[in-house]
Amino acid sequence: MRVFAALFVFALTVTWSAPLTAEAQDEQPRFRASVDVVTISAVVRDKQGRFVPALTKDDFTVLDNGQKRPIVEFQPDENGPISVALLVDGSGSMRHFSAVCRRVGELLLTQLNDHSDDVALLSFDSRLVRLREFTSDFQQFRSGLNEVENWGASSIYDAIAGAADVVHKHTRKRRAVVVVTDGRDNWSTLSPGEVARIASTIDVPVFVLAVTPHDDEASDVEIGGGLGEIARATGGEYFSADTETPQARALGRIVEELRHQYLLAIEPSRSKGLRTLEIQTRKSSFKVRAREWYAAEAD
Repeated sequence: MRVFAALFVFALTVTWSAPLTAEAQDEQPRFRASVDVVTISAVVRDKQGRFVPALTKDDFTVLDNGQKRPIVEFQPDENGPISVALLVDGSGSMRHFSAVCRRVGELLLTQLNDHSDDVALLSFDSRLVRLREFTSDFQQFRSGLNEVENWGASSIYDAIAGAADVVHKHTRKRRAVVVVTDGRDNWSTLSPGEVARIASTIDVPVFVLAVTPHDDEASDVEIGGGLGEIARATGGEYFSADTETPQARALGRIVEELRHQYLLAIEPSRSKGLRTLEIQTRKSSFKVRAREWYAAEAD
């Protein structure tokens, strides 16, 4: 498939600015290996936008290409540890927002628990740069925020695909990519639709913080288009957050969602190819956000 071939090619362009550290062990022993089941992270809210707690497996229905599939494993919203990769736009168009990016990084740390959570720092221009590997040493992450350099072209979509792959290889626990950007892309080889399918099929939600002021040439409509498509398809969310208050509110919402995800699993289809996913609850007024795709492999 061209999408996954392109992701492999892009992975070869990743640059390193810090030595590799040991990866954390998978913290979901109750779930079988990803090749055996399709895991789905789901967030449920009511009409008022509040989280819906204490649902059981019987409250959910999973549709695979429109067909109901049995849920073989289930974990409730248990307020567990999370892993967040902060992906900062380091292209030339962001040079006036470097202080904003550092502030977003600091705000993110205030939402995390250094005893249980871990965080990674990545940046991009025409390449994906891994500034800090996943760590619970928040001071190490904080020092990396000062190493983001703004110059060159922007490959937002390629970088999101690469960052999602980094998160996927790190852990299967509650996880996400949080992107801080002005929304300008002039160098990507992947389209938003292709990136949406890449991140969705590996169950890595993408949250986007668009930090460009409303009166900037990159409008909400322009930014929300491709990036909004990626966020929706992966079970993430798009935020227009150009000042500190909406940025803090958005980060708080993101972390709260990750802590209160329901984790479901189904057996994969025996028909090879890209397949759609839809999660429903018994109460139709509840809104469920989850990834929209998975890739089935032939037996």
